[in-house]
Amino acid sequence: MPKVLVTGGTGFIAGHCIKQLLEKGYDVVTTVRDPEKGAKLVKTLTASGGSKLSYQIVKDVAQKGAFDEVVKSTPNLDFVLHTASPFHYNVQDPVKDFLEPAVTGTTSILEAIKDSAPSVKRVVITSSFAAINHGSNKKPPFYDESVWNPITWEEAAQDKTKAYRGSKTLAERAAWSFMDTARPTFDLVTINPSLVFGPAAPHLSSGDLDSLNTSNLRILHMIQGKMKEKLEPTGFYSWVDVRDVAIAHVRALEVPGASGNRFLLLTDYYTNKRIAEVIASMSPELRKKLPANLDEAEDDLPPPEERYLFSNKQSIEVLGIEYTSLDKSVKDTVQSLLELGA
Repeated sequence: MPKVLVTGGTGFIAGHCIKQLLEKGYDVVTTVRDPEKGAKLVKTLTASGGSKLSYQIVKDVAQKGAFDEVVKSTPNLDFVLHTASPFHYNVQDPVKDFLEPAVTGTTSILEAIKDSAPSVKRVVITSSFAAINHGSNKKPPFYDESVWNPITWEEAAQDKTKAYRGSKTLAERAAWSFMDTARPTFDLVTINPSLVFGPAAPHLSSGDLDSLNTSNLRILHMIQGKMKEKLEPTGFYSWVDVRDVAIAHVRALEVPGASGNRFLLLTDYYTNKRIAEVIASMSPELRKKLPANLDEAEDDLPPPEERYLFSNKQSIEVLGIEYTSLDKSVKDTVQSLLELGA
């Protein structure tokens, strides 16, 4: 079977990608920052035996040339999934915490592949809806793969609240610019998911809640009773299930028509009330963790005239994505969190 390099292997999306690749028989090499976490990743994801997974250490993706040795020492690579990129809310320095790791990590791995891995046929990069959002001039805003967030480096560097959006936008722009100027022998696909819910990363085990992905925290807080008095405002109101995102990454490697394309992955709208209602339906014990007046709580989805519109048609028609419902996604997420000790 083909050999795939997956960067950032202990990440939420990466973990699900690796799981699906192994289930399909791929030979997977992944990068991690910590050898202990790498060993645990391999042990957990190959517990059933027969799967091929190994890891290599990349301590700092923001360093130029960070992936040179990994690529040189991994012969006969067929594909690369580049998922490694920062995503957290504790931003101290937008440039060092977000912009440099995202952009330098992306350009470094593309350069390493061009220079040292002539066997690579395709690279798939995990971008984000953040690289699309805020770029529409229509009213109401409309988003598909043709739209780009107009944010600049200067804007992102000066505003912590824009740092993540800037990092994803500028990293993806750098990747497409590289393809235009370097003209490598491999082709490129980018995956642009919205906010990602879904079961915790498959390599996590009981007691690992401190390693939970940021986007699932609102579900964790609900089942822990941290929103018992009142649901927090929803804020960002579109989403996608992590398993659909992983399927998209794997199919982006396999489907010839994916070449040279971006794919917006966005299932639908959600609100914290809608998530809470699914959780409340699961058991009386979970219902007690939520506001007593849940039925009267605000469903704070913006009215249709204030809501952005979107098209996920390309992901359905080219990659064959069949989007997971919010009901299934939330229930499966809650079950995975309970198994981790929530």
